[in-house]
Amino acid sequence: MELYTAMRHFADSWGLLAMTLFFIGVLVFTFRPGAKASANEAAQIPLKED
Repeated sequence: MELYTAMRHFADSWGLLAMTLFFIGVLVFTFRPGAKASANEAAQIPLKED
C-alpha cells in the first residue's frame, strides 16, 4: 500500500510536470520554423522510388 501511495504522489506532481514539458516540447518541435519543409520531404520518402 505504501508503494501505491508513493507512486501516486509522484504522478500527481513530477509526473504531471514531465508530461506537460513533453507536450510543450512536441508543440515547439512541430511548429518550429522550417518544420513544414522537412515534414513534406519526409512524406515523400515512400514515393521516391516510384
